[in-house]
Amino acid sequence: MSNISRTDWSRIDAMGDDNIDTSDIPPLTDKFFSNAKLRIPSSSVATVAVNVDSETLAWFQSKGEEAAPHMAAALKIYAEAQKTSATIVRQSA
Repeated sequence: MSNISRTDWSRIDAMGDDNIDTSDIPPLTDKFFSNAKLRIPSSSVATVAVNVDSETLAWFQSKGEEAAPHMAAALKIYAEAQKTSATIVRQSA
């Protein structure tokens, strides 16, 4: 599998902020910031082997050399969301 980007980085680097179309991005509200959490990776990590489908792995690898830490962060965010939803379900029962 190739990890070579087909992005025209020189064109991207030459762009100014005014050339970026952000019209489809909704504004961030006070509610967004009240729910936002700073996520700092833990210094204790375990190395494991996980089976990941090739499409998902390719997507993470397309983001650059930081694929493994990004995958770990995504798993942590997912686990925290599941803990939160399980707590909410228990409280409403």
